[in-house]
Formats: sequence, C-alpha cells, structure tokens
Amino acid sequence: MKKVKYLILLASLGAASCAKLGENPKSFIPASQFYKTQADAVAAVTAVYSLLNAGSNTIQTPYNTLFNTGMDFMADDEAPGPGATNADVRSQAVLGHASSGLRILQIWQQHYAAIKKANIAIDTIPSIKFDATLNKRLIAESKFLRALFYFNLVRLYGDVPLVLHDQTSIKLSDLQVPRTASATVYAQIEKDLTEATADLPTSYSGADVGRATSGAAQSILAKVYLTERKWQQAATTALGVINGPYGYDLFTNYADAFLPATKNGKEHIFSAQFKSNSQGQGNNQAPRSVLTGIPGITASYADQVTFYTVPDVSKPDGKDHFFSVYKLYPAQDKRKGETFVTRFLSPSNGKYYGKLNDPSIPLDSVPFFNKYWDPSVVGNLSESSANVSIIRFSDVLLIHAEAENELNGPTPAAYTSLNRVRQRAGLSALPDAVSGTLTQNQLRKEIYLERRLEFVFEYQRWFDLIRERDDNDNGILESSLLTVGKTNVSKGTISSIIINGKPVSNKFYLFPIPQQEIDNSNGKLVQNPGW
Repeated sequence: MKKVKYLILLASLGAASCAKLGENPKSFIPASQFYKTQADAVAAVTAVYSLLNAGSNTIQTPYNTLFNTGMDFMADDEAPGPGATNADVRSQAVLGHASSGLRILQIWQQHYAAIKKANIAIDTIPSIKFDATLNKRLIAESKFLRALFYFNLVRLYGDVPLVLHDQTSIKLSDLQVPRTASATVYAQIEKDLTEATADLPTSYSGADVGRATSGAAQSILAKVYLTERKWQQAATTALGVINGPYGYDLFTNYADAFLPATKNGKEHIFSAQFKSNSQGQGNNQAPRSVLTGIPGITASYADQVTFYTVPDVSKPDGKDHFFSVYKLYPAQDKRKGETFVTRFLSPSNGKYYGKLNDPSIPLDSVPFFNKYWDPSVVGNLSESSANVSIIRFSDVLLIHAEAENELNGPTPAAYTSLNRVRQRAGLSALPDAVSGTLTQNQLRKEIYLERRLEFVFEYQRWFDLIRERDDNDNGILESSLLTVGKTNVSKGTISSIIINGKPVSNKFYLFPIPQQEIDNSNGKLVQNPGW
C-alpha cells in the first residue's frame, strides 16, 4: 500500500510543478499489479470500509456527517443550526437546491469512490494466493459494502450507472457509463447480499469486530426487499435474522445502543466504527449537536431539532409550538430522554447551560440531539468514539412488522415484532390482531411512528420519507415536509415518475444527478425529471 500512496503523491507533485511537460499518458498500471499478498488484500478491503466513516474538519463521508448535511437537513426532524454556515447546505435544507449543489455532488462521488475500491478488491483478491477461507470472506465483505453503497445511490438518485469492475482505461469515453435501470441495480444488490450472506461469518473477535457479518448482509437484504415492496421476501428474510444463529437482541437500556462503552453489542448488526484520539477517527457529528459558548466544551451547534408552529386557539398566543419529533414521544417513552437533552454540564465550572424558556418559544426548552455524545471526551467531542448504527436489531424487528402487515394485515406476528420495540421503550404493548383493534392502515401508521421515534438522528428519516406511503398508497414526503413549513416541496410537482413500481409526482423523491458529473465527467448521464 505504501507504493500506491507514494505514486499518488508523486503524481500530484508532478502535476503542480511540471505542468508544461505536456506529455500524454500512454498506459494505466492496473490494481492487480499492486495487490499481491494477504496483507494487500486486507488493506484493499479496509480501504472500502474507510469510505463509510473517514472524515475531518474538511472532509465528510456518508456516515460521518455527509448524510446529515446532504440529506437529513431536508427532512422533517432536523434543520441546520447556527453553526451550519454553508449557504449551499442551508439552501438544500429548505429544498431550494439545484443539480449543481455541493452535497448532491459529494454524496455521488463518495459512493462511487467506495464502489471503485470494492470493485478493485472483488477483482483482484481471487488471484492472490493465501488462506482460502479468509480470501472468500474478504471478497464477501467487499460485495456487502458494494451493495450497501449501491442501495444508498439507487434510493437517492434512481437509475444510476452500474459499474461492477475497476475501470482501467485512460480514455474518458471508455469511462462514461449510462444510467442503469433501477430494477437492474436492485437485482445486483440482492445478488451481492445473497452471496455475502453465504460467505460471511456470523461473528468476529478481537480486532475484526465491526466487520460485515452474514447477519448484517441478511439484515440489509431484508431492508432492500422492504424498499422494493417485496413483502414476502422482506418478512421471510427479516424473520431469518430474528430467529437466526446470530444472537441479536435489544438492549434493555435504550441508551446502550449509542454509548461508546456498549458499542458492537448484541443490538448492533452493522455500524460505522469510530475511535477517539486515533489519527482523526472520531465521530465529527458529536460536537455539531451541542450548544456553543459552554466553558470547557468545543462545539458548533450546526444541527438543531426542527421547530415549527401550528394554529391552536387553546394556547395563549394562538399557536402550538413544536420541536418536530421531540413532542411526538409519549410521556412514558424512555427514548426521549436518551435521544435529546435540554442542557449541558460544563466540565470547567460545573454549571448547566441550555436555552430555557426562550422568548420565541414560550413555556418550552430547546432540545439538542444526544446520540453521539461521548462522556469520555467532553472537552473535545470531535474525538467521540460513538459508532453510527447503519442497521440495528430494532430495525429488523420493524422491517418484519411492516412487511408482515403489508402482506397479511395486522397479524399476531406483526404485533409481536412491533411490541418488542415498544416495550423496550417503556410503552405498553399494542393489542394484538386477535382483538381486531387496529386495521392494516392503522397498524402501518403505528409502525411508521415507531420507526421515526426509534431512529432519530441515525441517517434514516429521509430514506423513510421517500419510501413510506399513506392509506391510499400515495407517498407521504410532500405532506410531511409541508407540515414543518417546507413549502418549497410544493414547487416540485411534476408528471408522475415510477419508483419501485409506484408512481410519485414530486421531483424531490429523487436527488438530481450532479450537473458537474454530466458536464465534466459523463456525458451519457441524463438528468432526473424536474431538475
């Protein structure tokens, strides 16, 4: 790997200091000439993982703030706070963005950079001679990661170029790939995850903990099927995880799903891994949620809970004041106090700081997101070692409940999975199907609400908004965003487009294809409707 790094560095220096040479490249040295040993193979796969969580003050990757600034700000639970000063990001948060948007481009580029690394690993590792079991496992890990990255892309952009091998040509025309039908992309995702499920171990030990397992591949596959509305496959696959050999279960204490001390535990199926004080491997999301100006805490308060009002004549000012999802929790829901805090303790002077009884929000305190707080690095939260869960066991339970309800209505099996999540949160179990209390539509709404309360600030909400549908099988995106005052969503109405077999009539269901990619890199790309 050092040889590769040195070549990249020299090439960069040469471009800066010898620009007048004017030589045209005659060939490309393929990755197969670099990856020769077991250590090289491991390093190749590690490089794919790095695109999940690498980051710094200037670089964002999908699960290290990029999805937050590039996706969740658009949704209805979160908004850019005072510390989010990027004008492009703030515009996107109110759906005022264009195809030239910064985060639109970065999400695309980060995912394809990871896919390129995965393709290199999948192409080169089979020819390297070392332990056959490890060889097969590393290929399976790469397929799992490639599937995850394509799953994100196809949900966000729709039809996307499907590239399954490292592109080694030096001709730009050879590198340009048209968009592939989303059904074909999903078929490849299913194939990769099915093969990964067969070849990955059920668990790891030591330094390998955190790598993709067969349970992780099966769990993501269940979510893929759910997104495709393949209810039978989603229910069966999720149930295979629930009853499988993996030992997954819910933590008794909801907070343990996020605390660094209990990460990679029984509820964590697959997570982006973070580490304190180790070459910038901390979770940069943590300081973004904290109020600025607190002695002893460095924070930016770039992420805040969405605030909006609705008419209510019973209130003194004629309005009911909402902090979006914050007010949706029942009083007895234990998740509220772990997901949010309303004040912070200064490690310097022992005083509490918050925004209490803000005049603009009478009779209320401002909530702050709390899931990536690391109590061991309060003074420098950018070194938070809190992992970001990509899929937890509670997600699989809710996938099963939703798929079962869509397939067979409110069956006891659907209630059982849903109630496991509710009861861990301190809520009473919903009456089961025998009592006939809830209709299929009503249970669907309960499952949707449970997802929203369970996964706040976990990079899930936008994906759920573009997937979930109302009683008439129409998308909920537009109505949900209008509720919190994002009126620009109404400007996105277009002729119906089809997503996973269902029509939608709002351009915001798909991100625009980055205009920079169309103009500068791949002229074969065609823009999404309305953009």
